[in-house]
Amino acid sequence: MRILIVGGSGFLGGELVRQSAADGHAVAATYLTRPGTAAGADWLPLDVRDRTAVAELVGAFGPDVVVNAAYRQPDWVTTAVGAAHVAVATSGNGGRLVHVSSDAVFSGEAITYAEDRVPDPVSPYGAAKAAAETAVQAIDPAAVIARTSLIIGDGGSPHEGLVHSLAADGMPGVLFTDDVRCPVHVRDLAAALLELADSGRAGIHHVAGADAMSRYELGCLIAQRDGLDPARLPSGRRADTGVPGPLDVRLDCGLTQRHLRTRLRGAREFVK
Repeated sequence: MRILIVGGSGFLGGELVRQSAADGHAVAATYLTRPGTAAGADWLPLDVRDRTAVAELVGAFGPDVVVNAAYRQPDWVTTAVGAAHVAVATSGNGGRLVHVSSDAVFSGEAITYAEDRVPDPVSPYGAAKAAAETAVQAIDPAAVIARTSLIIGDGGSPHEGLVHSLAADGMPGVLFTDDVRCPVHVRDLAAALLELADSGRAGIHHVAGADAMSRYELGCLIAQRDGLDPARLPSGRRADTGVPGPLDVRLDCGLTQRHLRTRLRGAREFVK
């Protein structure tokens, strides 16, 4: 199978490249500023904001599957319009699209969110992700839209880097005690996305970890795992900062999990 990973140089994109290559697929991966380090892919420069460039790259590679993991939090055009460009190009070339979305499409007012819940974002990034979902659904109803949460690994994720900077380097900042998510391991997420790509499923799917916890609690687990002192992690409340974004958002993944062989572990299990 020919698989194109859009946004392959990111943390999730790199894991998608590794797993796809290990399974023997022909893999191409895109980057904006510099190629990723994962082996087994042809690395191709791409700015998803350029509709023509996206169409030409997809047409030239001829993928059976496209996984779109590209986004830039402060950039509406990359996150929303770029997703539409990828959907148009994939659909026009007969490919199967898996679009990676986010729990940021929700406000947190309901706390627990099933897959049929209507997005109600409260941040610019959440609004861009919600717009991307709408565009993808309209352009390609057969596409999979996979909402996920805070992505963690065995080191290397942005949140793990933040924990180290706070606990070991004394960088100023806090981890929020009232900002609750369902962290997912990058290997579980990538495996689930590729499994969904190889299925006949379509529409919204929730793909997050089994445990809901605050960013501070997660940070303490990471610090303990990595031999750092959790007591050095500063804590605070997001509600006291005015930083836009949802507080407590828990994705209900039960329906998707019943259709997956991949088990979506909780952070209390995988952060050891």
